[in-house]
Amino acid sequence: MSNINDPLDWVTKAEGDYTLARSALRRKLPITFGACFHAQQCAEKYMKAMLVARKQRFSKIHDLAVLNKQCEDNGIFIGVSKVDLQMLAFYAVETRYPGAEPSVEDSQVATKIASAVRKFARKYLNVK
Repeated sequence: MSNINDPLDWVTKAEGDYTLARSALRRKLPITFGACFHAQQCAEKYMKAMLVARKQRFSKIHDLAVLNKQCEDNGIFIGVSKVDLQMLAFYAVETRYPGAEPSVEDSQVATKIASAVRKFARKYLNVK
């Protein structure tokens, strides 16, 4: 059973989302909505892991701009643009329902942004 107050448990969940995002892109027919959704989830969970490590509470939200502001307020400067985080945050909800499907390029960009958050967070949390 995972512990909501353990940053490494957040890391484990984030890594699962990162793996799913990358796997969705590697398919013969990429599952773009899945790649975008899991890329967003990866970034969100890594941001929450860093806040947990700082003993900070956060709302149950998917808005990466709000989480980024909270990180910055606690001295955590991820270095990903607000525009990129807003674009990635869009995928938390919109990709879960029928409608405009993200392109393969959109999915690659989303995964790249999540990867940047992941790289920073793993270094911040001293995760090998």
